[in-house]
Amino acid sequence: MTQPKELDPYTSPRAFYGAELRRLREAAGLSQDQLGERVFCSGTYVGQFESAVRRPQTDVSKLFDDVLGSGAHIQRLCKLARSSKHPDYFADAAELEKLATTISEYAPMLVPGLLQTEAYARALTRATLPLDPEEEIEAHVRTRLDRQRLLDNSTTPQLWAVIHETVLRVPMGGPTVMREQLLHLVQLGRSHRIIVQVLPFSAAAHAVINGMASGMAFSDAPPVTYTEGAGTGQLIDDPSLVEQNQKSYDLVRAAALSPVASLTLLESVAEDYTTP
Repeated sequence: MTQPKELDPYTSPRAFYGAELRRLREAAGLSQDQLGERVFCSGTYVGQFESAVRRPQTDVSKLFDDVLGSGAHIQRLCKLARSSKHPDYFADAAELEKLATTISEYAPMLVPGLLQTEAYARALTRATLPLDPEEEIEAHVRTRLDRQRLLDNSTTPQLWAVIHETVLRVPMGGPTVMREQLLHLVQLGRSHRIIVQVLPFSAAAHAVINGMASGMAFSDAPPVTYTEGAGTGQLIDDPSLVEQNQKSYDLVRAAALSPVASLTLLESVAEDYTTP
């Protein structure tokens, strides 16, 4: 259980949400565990809301209001606290990345966001939002690079990425950008910051995941899966669906090249991008 800590409720909407939830819980004479039992979650989960670690959830906030008799007070605070620089469909997943012990990602078309170079991220954003002004493009790129700070800390999640060979062959941003991007993946793999595997065309028929998928495991909460398509995403926490996605990922990982062979292929394709 996350121990209550003193928050300055005026530092952020999320801190105010957490302080108010704690105040109402204690006024009701409930521990974090007791409140968690009434809203079908763990006391640790409640504590993460109270300590402003986890982004408030709309459905759970309604249950808090129902149990604590606070009308719609917590739900109104939830709307304020859920503001994010990420798209709403991805914001919860972005917060969970920071809490995960492991992230297992499958990328069928594009380099995963946590592993993109600045030039690749800029080229991808321009291709996705061709009519947006330059300042908005740069804001998206900065947000993407800020996420990558997860990889700068030795206590960050273990990241395991399986990348379809298609990703290597789509020249996002042109040959120079792609060469830099592929060599960046090699550098990360050789420095043991991540584990990267390539699913070659020859093996793709033996293991299939329909789209991008990211599985996240935690030390004090059940695992979740995040899936994403063009302009939309879904965070899946249903245990049976998460297990099904994990089995699919395990098959893809087994069919992929070994980490050593994958780095060799990445280097080879990077060299191809230097040849006219």
